Amino acid sequence: MTANLQQTLSRAILTLLRPLVRILIRNGIAYGSFAELAKKIYVDVAFEDFAPEGKKQTISRVSALTGLTRKETRRLHELDDADAGSSEQRYNRAVRVISGWVNDVRFQNNAGEPAVLEIEGGDNTFAELVKEYSGDMTTQSMLAVLTTAGSVEKQDGQVRLVRKAYLPGNDPTEKLTILGKDSAELIATIDHNLTAARDQLNFQRKVSSYRIRPDAVDAFKAMAASKSQLLLEEFDTWLTENEVGDDESDTGRYVSVGIYYYDPNSGREKPQ
Repeated sequence: MTANLQQTLSRAILTLLRPLVRILIRNGIAYGSFAELAKKIYVDVAFEDFAPEGKKQTISRVSALTGLTRKETRRLHELDDADAGSSEQRYNRAVRVISGWVNDVRFQNNAGEPAVLEIEGGDNTFAELVKEYSGDMTTQSMLAVLTTAGSVEKQDGQVRLVRKAYLPGNDPTEKLTILGKDSAELIATIDHNLTAARDQLNFQRKVSSYRIRPDAVDAFKAMAASKSQLLLEEFDTWLTENEVGDDESDTGRYVSVGIYYYDPNSGREKPQ
C-alpha cells in the first residue's frame, strides 16, 4: 500500500471511529476493552479471510499479518466471542412478524392493509401470526416487544399495527445490536466495492448538500422519512414474495437494503 493510500485510509478510520467512540464512552467501554476487542477481530479476520489458497491458516502466519505475538494470537484465537445472539434474534423475529402482518393476505383486511387482529382464539389471530413468523417466541412476549417499540396498540382483546416498521423502544441492548449489524453491512458493502470488478459492484449511493436553507431542513427530513418508508415497504413485499419455503430454508440467502438520514447538527446527546 502506498503512503498516500495509507494516509487516506487513516483519515477514513478516524472519521469512522469518532461516532463509535462517542457511543463507547457514553456506555462505559474504556479504551482497554475496545483495544482487546480490536485485537480479537484482527485475529479472527486473519484466520477466516487471509489464509493462503489451499492451505490451513497458522498461528505464526496470523501473528505476522496482525503484528501480535504468537502467544497473544493463540490466546485471542481460543477466546470465545461475546454472545449477543439473543438480542439479534428478538430483533429479527419482530421484523418478520411485522413483515408477515403487512404482506400475508391471511392477516390483511379487505383493503389489503394489515387487519386489526384478535390476540387469541379463532382464525388469523395475532397468536397465529406470531407462531407463523417468530419461531418459538410466545404471543405475550412478542406483544410486549412490539408494544414497547410503539409498533402496535392493544385494546379489548385486539391488537392493531400502528407502524409498519420495528424500531426498538427503550431497550438499549437491541439498539446496540442494530449498531453492530447495520454498520457492519454498510462497511462490508464498501469493502466489496473497493475490490470487485465493475460488473460485480453492489449499489451504494447517497445524496447530500451543504447549501440547504435552514428553514427547509425539517421538511426534507419529513419527506425523506416518508418516501424511504414507502420504498422499504415495497422492497419488503418483494422479498417476502421471493422467499424460499420452510422446507427449503437451508438454501435461502440473506440480502438487505438500508437507508439512513444524517444531520450533524441534530440532537447529539451530551454525556451525562
